[in-house]
Amino acid sequence: MIEDRLTEIEVKLTYQEDTVQELNLLVYQQQKRIEQLEKICESLLDHIRSMAQPAAGGNLANERPPHY
Repeated sequence: MIEDRLTEIEVKLTYQEDTVQELNLLVYQQQKRIEQLEKICESLLDHIRSMAQPAAGGNLANERPPHY
C-alpha cells in the first residue's frame, strides 16, 4: 500500500519535471523572440528618426515653397 503511494508520487513528480522542462524551453524561446522584436522596433525607430530629421542644407519649416 505504501509502495503504491510512493510509486504514484514518483510518477507525478516525473510528469511535473517534464512539464517544468517544457515550460522552461517555452520561456527561453519567447525571450529570444522578444529580443528579436525589440531589435526590429529599435531599427524602425532609428529609421523613423532619421527620416524626421530635415535634409542637410537647411530648415524646411523656414523655406519658401517653390511657387514663390
